[in-house]
Parts: sequence; structure tokens; C-alpha cells
Amino acid sequence: MAARSAVIGAVLGVALLLSIVVAVTIGPADIRFGDVWASVGSHLGLGTSPLSVLRDGIVWELRLPRVLTAGAVGAGLAISGAVMQAITRNPLADPYLLGLSSGAALGAVAVLLLGAAILLPLAAFVGAMIALLLTLLLASSLGAITPTRTVLAGLAVSSLASAITSLVIFWTVTGDSYREILGWLLGSLAGARWPAVTIVVVALVVAATPILATGRLLDAFAFGDVAARALGVNVSATRWGLLAASALLTGAMVSVSGAIGFVGLILPHAVRLMVGPGHRALLPLSALVGAIFLIWADTAARTLFDPRELPVGIVTAIIGAPVFAFLLARRRSQT
Repeated sequence: MAARSAVIGAVLGVALLLSIVVAVTIGPADIRFGDVWASVGSHLGLGTSPLSVLRDGIVWELRLPRVLTAGAVGAGLAISGAVMQAITRNPLADPYLLGLSSGAALGAVAVLLLGAAILLPLAAFVGAMIALLLTLLLASSLGAITPTRTVLAGLAVSSLASAITSLVIFWTVTGDSYREILGWLLGSLAGARWPAVTIVVVALVVAATPILATGRLLDAFAFGDVAARALGVNVSATRWGLLAASALLTGAMVSVSGAIGFVGLILPHAVRLMVGPGHRALLPLSALVGAIFLIWADTAARTLFDPRELPVGIVTAIIGAPVFAFLLARRRSQT
């Protein structure tokens, strides 16, 4: 199984690199595969770009940062989804289970209505963290914090934040501001530039890298808390450490992309069909699959109806809903 996982990882790594380059070539401006490499190399001090200033700007300032952001967001959401499903022992868990997306949406809508769109990533991240804090406070007020109580508290906080967001939009939004807000709420990478790349890459390094080293610990959770303790796992510390890292990772991703659904829900399940439930392989392979999937979902969102652009969250939902139904049917047939 380890050799199979290594081969699959190598194939996915090559596919991710090719996806990045090919996705950058796709769009109204016809840019060839080799020109992308030359343009990127010129900005890294390796030769000169054969492209005009305009075309070079399309590659370096528009398409490449957007594609890299899509890949990083897809990887982050897939990792967070796999962790949430493991520590809650709930196959329907996703990165937004604890109210993070609703809190981020409330923060984002607030700054958009105030005309301070430049603060949107910060406001969305702060909103997500406040929602997480409220979830944990509510769960602790019910007694000992358990996965079930945490999930229920997250649903309550998510519903409250969503209701407040809807009220604020209904009461204050006028004119074309509806379109900007709706686009963000549905998930969009249209505004992704190099600052967004910096945010998501730093989040992957700070939060995702430690998570990738916890595969054995997550495997222990599959047998329940008692079995995990018998295996020498500090259940409480491990659970809340992983929860904090996943929340930080998800908050950073949502802050630049909005709430993109189904990535963190279905892709870990799809990877399990390939390599089994072991998290040492599941986590990195989910990251690779998530990156590839969201790159192509976003490419479809920006090109299928050109010159109009769909929010990428619509594309992931259109693809994700039937795939999730298929995975559920397959799981049922195997039990």
C-alpha cells in the first residue's frame, strides 16, 4: 500500500504542475505553454520573456496568482476536511462545520458594505476566528467539550451568523453592491493576486505542515477516544491542537476565496477509495487532489461562459453534489 501511495503521489504531483501551467494558458488571450515557462522564468531572473508587456502581465499579474491561489485553497480545504472527519468521527464533516464560513461571511459583508474591500481578507479571517471562539464557548457551557457538542454548537453559531448576514444584506445593500457580495458569498477567486497567494501559502506552511505529520495520531482516533488513549495518545490536547490548526487553515483559505463548498467534504472520501483510510497517505494525497480539482473548477468558472464569470462555488457544487451521492451509494453497497 505504501508503494502504491507513493506512485499515486508522484503522478498527482506531476499532474498538479501540468495543471498549473496549462490552466495559465487558457483564456481569451492565446498564450502558449512554452511562453508561460518563459514568462515565469523571466520574473525569477532566468532569461527574458518573449511576450509583450500586456501578455506578460496577463500571465504574471492575473492568471498565475489566481491559479496558485486556487491550488493552495483546494489543498487547504481538502486537508481540513480530512482532519475534521477524523477528529469528529463524522463522514459528513467538512471544514466549515464549526461556523467558520458563516463567521467569515459576516466579516466580509461588513467591510464590503463599509466600502473597505481592501480589508476583506482580514475581516473574513477575524470573523471566522470569532465564530470558532463562540462555538467553543457554547460547547463548553453545555458541559465537557465533546465532538458531538462541538458540532451542535457550531451549527447554532453558523445559523446565527448566517441570519445576521442575511439581515444586514437585506437592510442595507442597494444597487450593484449585491453582485459583489453575492459573488464572494458563493466563493470566488476573481480577485486573487500575489497578496492572496502569500496569505494561503503562509497558512499552508504554518498550519498544514504540522497537520501532515499527525497521520498516525488521526488513525488512532478512528477507534474512539478510549482506544486512542490506550495507544498513548493525549486525546484532548491532540484533538484541540488539530482543531485549532484546521480552523486557522480554513479561516485563511476562506478569507481569500469565500466559502467554496464540497472540496473538503468529498475529496477526502474520493482519496480513501484509492489508498484506504490511513491518514499518512490520505492527508498529502487529499491536498494534491484538492489543488488539482479547484484549479480546474476555477478555470471552468472563468472560461465556460466568457466574458461572464461564474463564482467557483457554483461549479464545485454542480460537480460535488452528484459525486457525493455516488460516494454515498458506493459506501452503502459495500456495507
